[in-house]
Amino acid sequence: MRSWLLRLGGRVILIDTCVGAHKERPNWPDWHRRDGASWLAALSNEGLGPEDVDIVMCTHLHADHVGWNTQLIDGRWVPTFPNARYVCARTEYLSWTKIAAEGGDKHGAIADSVLPVIEAGKMDLVDDGWELARGLELQSSPGHSQGHMSVHANHGCGATFAGDVIHSPVQLAFPELSSAFCSDPDQARTTRKQLLDDIAGTDRLLIPAHFPNPGYINLERTGAGFKPR
Repeated sequence: MRSWLLRLGGRVILIDTCVGAHKERPNWPDWHRRDGASWLAALSNEGLGPEDVDIVMCTHLHADHVGWNTQLIDGRWVPTFPNARYVCARTEYLSWTKIAAEGGDKHGAIADSVLPVIEAGKMDLVDDGWELARGLELQSSPGHSQGHMSVHANHGCGATFAGDVIHSPVQLAFPELSSAFCSDPDQARTTRKQLLDDIAGTDRLLIPAHFPNPGYINLERTGAGFKPR
C-alpha cells in the first residue's frame, strides 16, 4: 500500500494515508498497533512535516487508506495534518457512516480515522468532477467501494491515481477478476475495464495504490487484457 505525494501549484497534496499508527486492527496483524515511524520518516525525507500538507485526498475509506488521517494524542484521535483540508467523496462518506452505524465497520476505521476529521471541521465532501487543484480532477470509480474516486492529473502526459480500482498486476491480464474486498464486484469489473481501456495505448501513467515498485506503468492492450509497455 502506498501514499502518493504531489507538489502542485505551491500546494502539497497527499493521496491516501496508509495504515496509520496505534490503530486497533486485531483481525489484521500487519496493521495492528503499528508504530508508524517509517511513514512519518518518509514524509520527513521529502523535507516535510505534517503541518506542511495542504490537502489529503481519500480515494476511499478503507482502513489501509485512511490510517494516518489521524494520530493518537493524549488518548484522543486528532487530525495528523493540522493545516490540511481532507477530501472524500460524499457518496463514500454517507455509505460508510451508514455501514458503521449498522455495526459493519469491521476495522473501526470510520471511528478512529474519519469521524475525528469530520468533528474537527476539516473534511470536504465532494462529488464527481471536483477539481482538487488546477489540472487535478476527481472522477467517480465505484465498485471497490460505493464512492471510490480516482484522481486524474492532466499535466504533461497525464496520470491516473487509481486507488483500488485495480489491486494486482494479475488484473491487467485478467481485468474481469475483482478482489474479495470489492463491495460490488460486477461494478468494480466494469469500472476497471473502462479505466484500463481509456489509458491503454496512451502515454498516461496508471498509478494504483498496491502495485510493486516503481508503482506506476504505461499500458497497452493484449488480447482480452492489458500489459505494461
